[in-house]
Amino acid sequence: MVGGIVRANDAFKGLEKGFWAHVRSLSQTLGYTARGTGTIKVPSFEEILLGMKQLRLLNDHLIKNGAPTKFADTLIAYFAYRAETLNNTVQHQLMDKDSAKAMYERLLTVREYKVAAAMNKQKGEKKQVAYLTAMVNMLIEANADGIEYDHDPRQLTTVTRDGRPLRTLARRIDGAFPSAVNPVAVWEIKEYYHTTTFGSRVADGVYETLLDGMELEEMRLETGIDVEHLLIADAHYTWWECGRSYLCRMIDMLHMGYVDEILFGTEIEERLPAIVAGWVEKTRVRQAEAKAVLSDDTPLL
Repeated sequence: MVGGIVRANDAFKGLEKGFWAHVRSLSQTLGYTARGTGTIKVPSFEEILLGMKQLRLLNDHLIKNGAPTKFADTLIAYFAYRAETLNNTVQHQLMDKDSAKAMYERLLTVREYKVAAAMNKQKGEKKQVAYLTAMVNMLIEANADGIEYDHDPRQLTTVTRDGRPLRTLARRIDGAFPSAVNPVAVWEIKEYYHTTTFGSRVADGVYETLLDGMELEEMRLETGIDVEHLLIADAHYTWWECGRSYLCRMIDMLHMGYVDEILFGTEIEERLPAIVAGWVEKTRVRQAEAKAVLSDDTPLL
């Protein structure tokens, strides 16, 4: 993490899946939060060994001559990094509904937007502008260099080759640039400003992102086609007060390569312009290549 931006730390990228099995199993056994503090837990080496014992698993790959092995050192360092990222950065980026509304209304004064504000799916007094979704659309539109994009795909994301479907994702995503067919990027938004409990619907949102990430990883490894995958989340009460363990899972998912970046709350205003500029560049290159192919295929007179 650099300058408050939550991106994968190079020290923990590309690690074998067995490493992440240790992270998940030990987090479950030892707990995600430090008891009585409300902060993310950093287990000690002794606690990690105890956790392996509680799981009835071997620990000879973690300790040698009474000292941590390199594998164990990496585990300890990752737990410390995850806690530092969430405790000192993410916690303070997450907004409540009033802060999100204020940010949304401020962005409304910056310029005019074509995309109408999306509404949440709740009823009665809880039915409001979906502030995070609206702001994401506003920031993407403002930085898209005039390129139209799909802010609300009503179809499954599909990647094609030679005019035929190559891969189609299992579920609809929240947005695609420039379109849900052959996108350079897709994103998912998890905002729960009006939620008062942490239910299965919120938890499922994390696992849906994981599913999409696994499908995109398979496509990248098998076909060489890379689609950028962005996760955007907000609501301090939901994620920090109730769902800190799921924030840990998000950071794990980021380092496992299932999402390219996660934006939390206020971070969207700082990061989205640069991210969208990258999408614009990739799209322009693709458009230029398509024109070149058409030109080469033009019959000679």
